[in-house]
Amino acid sequence: MTAPTQTTLTIASRRRSFAHLAPLLRRRAGWIVLLVIAGLANAGAGLVGPWAIGRLVDELPAGAGPELVWTCAIAVAIAGIVMAVGTWIGAWALARIAMPVVAELRTEVVDSALTLDSQRIERTGTGDLVSRVADDSRKIGEAAGQVLPLVVESLLVVVVSAFGLAAIDWRLGLTGLVAIPMYWLTLRWYLPRSEPIYKEERAAFGRRAGRLLGGLTGGATLRAYRAEAGEMRRIDSASAHARDLSIDVFRFVTRAFGRNNRAEAVVLSLLLIAGFALVWFGESTAGAVTTAALVFHRLFNPIGSLVALFDQVQSAGASLTRMVGVIDEARTAPSRPTQDAPAAPWLVLEDLWFSYDTDPDTDNQVLRGVNLSIAPGEHIAVVGTTGAGKTTLAKIAAGLSAPGHGRARLTDGGAASANGVDVGSMDESALRRHIAMVAQEVHTFSGSLRDNVTLPRPDATDDEVRNALGVVGAGWATTLPNGLDTQVGEVGIRLSAVQEQTIALARLVLADPDFAILDEATAEAGSAGAHVLESSAEAALNGRGALIVAHRLSQAEKADRILVMEHGRVVEEGTHADLVAAGGRYAELWEAWSG
Repeated sequence: MTAPTQTTLTIASRRRSFAHLAPLLRRRAGWIVLLVIAGLANAGAGLVGPWAIGRLVDELPAGAGPELVWTCAIAVAIAGIVMAVGTWIGAWALARIAMPVVAELRTEVVDSALTLDSQRIERTGTGDLVSRVADDSRKIGEAAGQVLPLVVESLLVVVVSAFGLAAIDWRLGLTGLVAIPMYWLTLRWYLPRSEPIYKEERAAFGRRAGRLLGGLTGGATLRAYRAEAGEMRRIDSASAHARDLSIDVFRFVTRAFGRNNRAEAVVLSLLLIAGFALVWFGESTAGAVTTAALVFHRLFNPIGSLVALFDQVQSAGASLTRMVGVIDEARTAPSRPTQDAPAAPWLVLEDLWFSYDTDPDTDNQVLRGVNLSIAPGEHIAVVGTTGAGKTTLAKIAAGLSAPGHGRARLTDGGAASANGVDVGSMDESALRRHIAMVAQEVHTFSGSLRDNVTLPRPDATDDEVRNALGVVGAGWATTLPNGLDTQVGEVGIRLSAVQEQTIALARLVLADPDFAILDEATAEAGSAGAHVLESSAEAALNGRGALIVAHRLSQAEKADRILVMEHGRVVEEGTHADLVAAGGRYAELWEAWSG
């Protein structure tokens, strides 16, 4: 059996990532020009200090008066003002460039993430996508706001200071060129090693986010089965791996620092030796040598900053490749055919096998040859112990997961019909017109009650929204202070678990699919709200076929048929009365439930 592989989303190349940024930057070309001009003025003003000291060294011993000191002091003061203004203008221009670009990129990634195929997200897991939208986006935002200004400033200072050193004395400039091959060797050692380690670090952060997200959202289940210790070990393992990689990155960057410090010490020593020789033979002055040494020394901080920040730049670059990868995957994903299902279709599941293991020959199958046909309007309940494969069956029926073998189809007359369409091959918007799923965990978005209910049909009228809420018995909605305009969620009224679930069921009514998949959709209500939600779910399912993963056997009792699953197989099938009379596994579950 072929098994779906647990992979990550696409990671774009660096060239492709920066090519994606190019049009965003071109729209801000004027601000980029202003940034460069301000940076050059700032870097040039920084040379005034070394020039003033060199002139004082040459002319004060020769008898220059206080006028020279005043001239140099005024020049340094003016340079300080230029640097302050240049720094302010540069920061202003950079903010006008970086922040809008990051905002546009973040919006584009979120838009792309929402259009990704649901089966693809199920295969990769939500942790990878969440880390790209949240963690990687934050990393790039921090780099744009904190790191990029220092990088731009340091680069301009290095370029201007290098020209200044050559202008003082060409021979001293040639001596300073010795630094270039030494820095180049550092970069040649650093660059090929840095990209893989930073990509691995970002991927480890994504795996850690996935583990943390799973542990937090599944906390109740873990506590119910006393499985907290095992999950904590897995979280600790993922966190330890991310920590160890971060330590390796720090050790790696420290080695790069050491190579730079060696270059600085060697070239400064050569400058002083060459300068001493030039002064000894009368080819230069002590002031010129002093200025050259100070200018080169002035490069220590910018070059050190570039190396210190380069790890953050590389990390941000790795984050950029992951974010652009989401955009590229959404753009290049093959579109599914727009073929529609037959009128009044049956939902047919044929010989379904499924495993989360990447080894196709594994015996660790979650589903093992499951067959099921659901007629229009028929309600099928699925019961069984945890790990029986109920949720996996529900996801395949809803088109959220693809089976390793077998298929899920919408046909015009049951399993025997040759006419139909494969659920996994349908365009997702077309699929959702026929099949919708309500899971155990639902989300209330920050916004109005109307916006929350109309998610499947944004064009729904207020009367249709009120009708959908009325069908599921959401009488509490009529008591809200502003009716459908009432703000709910994080920015408004906090709703109870029962109220949130009724909103999810109202969405189902408004979407009006042929089939509904309910995966323990009343489990979060607890005993107090279970009866209310079961009545709401029954009303929402009226007139449509349904596959109900039953958390409570009272739901199964009312179904047209019941499937009992164990270890990925259907071990019993029939009506409630027939299964109880048979005295098998369902009868045992019912006796325990009734007792």
